[in-house]
Amino acid sequence: MIRKLNFSAGPAALPEEVLQQAQEEMLDWHGHGLSIMEMSHRSKEYVSVAEQAERDLRELMQIPDNYKVLFLQGGATTQFSMIPLNLLRDKKTADYINTGVWSKKAIAEAKRYCEVNIAATTEHNNFTSAPSQDELKLNPDAAYVHYTPNETIGGVEFDYIPETGGVPLVADMSSSILSRSIDVSRFGLIYAGAQKNIGPAGLTVVIVRDDLIGQMLPNAPTMFDYSVHAAADSMNNTPPTFGWYLAGLIFQWLKRQGGVEEMQIINQRKAEKLYAAIDQSSFYANPIAVANRSWMNVPFTLADAGLDKAFLEEAEQSGLLNLKGHRSVGGMRASIYNAVPETAVDSLIAFMAEFERKHG
Repeated sequence: MIRKLNFSAGPAALPEEVLQQAQEEMLDWHGHGLSIMEMSHRSKEYVSVAEQAERDLRELMQIPDNYKVLFLQGGATTQFSMIPLNLLRDKKTADYINTGVWSKKAIAEAKRYCEVNIAATTEHNNFTSAPSQDELKLNPDAAYVHYTPNETIGGVEFDYIPETGGVPLVADMSSSILSRSIDVSRFGLIYAGAQKNIGPAGLTVVIVRDDLIGQMLPNAPTMFDYSVHAAADSMNNTPPTFGWYLAGLIFQWLKRQGGVEEMQIINQRKAEKLYAAIDQSSFYANPIAVANRSWMNVPFTLADAGLDKAFLEEAEQSGLLNLKGHRSVGGMRASIYNAVPETAVDSLIAFMAEFERKHG
């Protein structure tokens, strides 16, 4: 078997060490004679796995005690509805910052439940930057402020955490969670689909401050109520047990790497290498404002778009997979999440140089 280098935006690369451990435990988890996938989620064995995963995540992110950590189904997209349903309470409006595809999807869903104030947008420059703090037109009476710290598709990243004047800040961290240190206490709610930096698709992590739980809008679905999941330790129904287990293994792997602080150093170095290779070439280009270039998702174009097909074919022949840009953007995109080793980035840079030498 030959493992290739996976630059997929999601479902994304998982640490090989973790996959090997899951493989070893697949048929017989810790001598119990059955797979973790066959185990009751209410058994003491599985509960110990779930509780350890939460403890490790809390440690990695230094999550304060007044925040609940929920392990849910439905993907980050379901949170587009759950957030207004839980956080609007007696208010009628919410602020949203529009920086790309995922922001727009969140905005469209929120409009089903409330008046949305677009606090800022960078649509005028085709979402190639993030708005600055002084560009934000925030409503002090908003129920919350929602933003996407890293737009996976466009490769646009905020270089700061917005100040919201006491209004709860909500962040879709699906593609940036665990990639660097953050101060969780500055957020009212953080949510993330697992399939980029946490684990396999099918799991969603929600980190929500206690005071934002328990005031669900009337007639909303029970399973959309954060308080229901918090009271049941995310086990009101059968949770995505394998995803939760695998996320736990990844949290332990992250701790062995030196934690989020060490991953921040590695991730910054990986990104800087790749952007340097792009910037030093007249053959490749990145359209994003330098201050807002994503560490996790690096889009780039070729000077001759007619070579895109050849680039992807030759990359795949060289063992470099999933470099095609999103259909809405085009070009290329290299997603270099935590599990993508620095050696993979080095291999991509070497391939890009050789492709330019042959076709430039």
